Amino acid sequence: MMRMSTNNKVGEKVLYPELSYQITGLLFSVHNELGPYAKEKQYGNLIEEKLKESSLPYEREVGIGDGGNILDFVVDKKIILELKAVRVLTRGHYRQIQNYLQQTKLDLGLLINFRNKYLKPSRIIRIHS
Repeated sequence: MMRMSTNNKVGEKVLYPELSYQITGLLFSVHNELGPYAKEKQYGNLIEEKLKESSLPYEREVGIGDGGNILDFVVDKKIILELKAVRVLTRGHYRQIQNYLQQTKLDLGLLINFRNKYLKPSRIIRIHS
């Protein structure tokens, strides 16, 4: 069984703290503007606007691998943003972003479910095997 890690162990440093903080603020701003009932594409469009305003380098809808996988966003070539607008996040959603991290060799992903009343981005760290 694959273990999904959303928290760092005690003593480990947080990956990209400033960049993560900046992105998280942007995500909260998007959630405050659109609320919990917009479509995933609407959240993505507003995130893209805010990334442009903040001058953060990013790529949107990045194709990876041979399987046709598409990342919602890669910010500063460091952090994957995976957007969801679903009632409940499942293990499959966590596996999906871990798979993306493995394929890209990036170390941090943020999984965001905008459908929640209160936004709670999950930090997913790439498992090194």
